[in-house]
This record gives sequence, structure tokens and C-alpha cells, in this order.
Amino acid sequence: MASDRVLHERVKKILYSLTGITLAENKDIMIANRLHKLKRDTKYTGDIDHLLDAIEEGSFTMEFINSFTTNKTHFFREEFHFTDLRDRVLPQFANSGRDVKMYCSASSTGEEPYSMAMTVLETQDLLNSRINASIIATDIDTNVLQYAANGVYRYAKSSKEFPNWIKPPKFFKRRVNKTLTTEEILIKVKPELQKMVTFQVNNLNDSSYPFQKDYFDVIFCRNVLIYFSSEDQNKILKRLFSHLKIGGTLYLGHSENPHDLVNYVDRIGQNIFIKKKEYN
Repeated sequence: MASDRVLHERVKKILYSLTGITLAENKDIMIANRLHKLKRDTKYTGDIDHLLDAIEEGSFTMEFINSFTTNKTHFFREEFHFTDLRDRVLPQFANSGRDVKMYCSASSTGEEPYSMAMTVLETQDLLNSRINASIIATDIDTNVLQYAANGVYRYAKSSKEFPNWIKPPKFFKRRVNKTLTTEEILIKVKPELQKMVTFQVNNLNDSSYPFQKDYFDVIFCRNVLIYFSSEDQNKILKRLFSHLKIGGTLYLGHSENPHDLVNYVDRIGQNIFIKKKEYN
């Protein structure tokens, strides 16, 4: 069996070939743990070398991708973006008859697209106006997409996830699971929220995306580009940009930047960019 170092380098190459994700040099412990989990999940009885052979030959690829993608998220992460969506973007569509089409490009377990949907419904109530909105939410990990579609989350009473302008009971059904020693609170997304969001698989590293040119009014691409090389970040942004309308808004994560798009956008806030012209 190959050494741990050789195995880990092989994992990095396979992951990059399948997803474009680049693992940092200090991820050896994480790689080892996830390899063992992958072996358990696939019930593979051979050694890790042979499992990686099988993945390279086309077996267990989705299980491999699901094992090595990162899904750290929570509701209303980087709240200022949702405040901008509420105060600046959505009022433009109130009572206009125009649909606002939004894209969440790395939806993980669903908290981000549901936060977008809650913002739409809250803005409707604030303005006492109808806003026709739809959200496409994608991820490469099929497990988290299923979790997101189910829309059931653990909730802590001390949670600071929700801003003071969002009241969770308005958007979630609450259920308490009691045992002799613990009490777990679960919240389930209400149907009016769920029906606004369509979850589907998409690999951001693919050469093209299944959307029309200039289709979206809003794109959230936050805290996912950091897992790609600088060159691949630039390619992903250009692909996303081609699907954003002129005047549309692109939200990036706090440590991300627009790369070559900098002269094609107006920056109006903390990693908030408005598309002013097409990229040539």
C-alpha cells in the first residue's frame, strides 16, 4: 500500500480533476479522516489504493466528491448582504410584474438560499407589495442538496443566526424531540419558503452552466471560491458573470475578489458588485 503522503497527493489530484477544488498542504489529517469515512460509506472491502483506482475508473465518484467537499454555513451568514438585498435590490421588483431571478451557486445544506427566500418574503411584508421571485440553488454534493430539500434544521435557543428583522416562527415549523436527558429543537422550512427554491446539482468547475445568458438578477457566490486556485476562481467568475444581467448584483464572500471583472462592475458595498457591462 502506498505511503500516506502518496495517497494524499493522489486524493488531491483526483479531487481537482473532478471538481477543480484545490486542497491546501496542511489538510493531511482531514484527508486521512475523510478517506476512512469514504471507505465506510462505500462499504469497500479492499485497501484505499484500490478504492482510489475504482474512483479514477468511474466508480464511487459521487461518494468521493461528497466526502471531500466542505459544507460550513449558517442562516444569514454575512448579514449585510441580505440587508442590501432587502433595502436596495428587491424594492425594484415590488409590484413591477417583473420576476427577480436569483442564483445561489454553492448552496450547501440550504441555509443560504432559504435566507434569500426569507428576505424576499420579509421585504414583501415591509413594502406591502408582491415580489415574484425564484431561486435556483446548486451544489456539487448530492448529500447536502437532499438535506437542503428536506429543509429540517437543528435550532438552539441561544442562536444568533437570525437578524432582528427575521422572526423564525414566521418561516419555520417547530418540533421538539425529548429524551430522558436531552431536548432537541428542530425547525422545518414552511412550504411557502420551500417552493421558492429549486435545488439541483452543478459543478462550478464545469466549462459551462445550464442557464441562459444574462438570466439572473442576483448571484450569490460566497465563501466557495476560496477552495479553488486563483486561476480557476477567475474562470468561475467569468462564467457566472455571463449569466448575470446588466445591472444585476453579484455578492462575493468576505475574502473573495472579482479578479478580471473589476473593470466591468461597480462596487457599492462590502463585496457587493453591480454588473455595468459585459466581459469581452
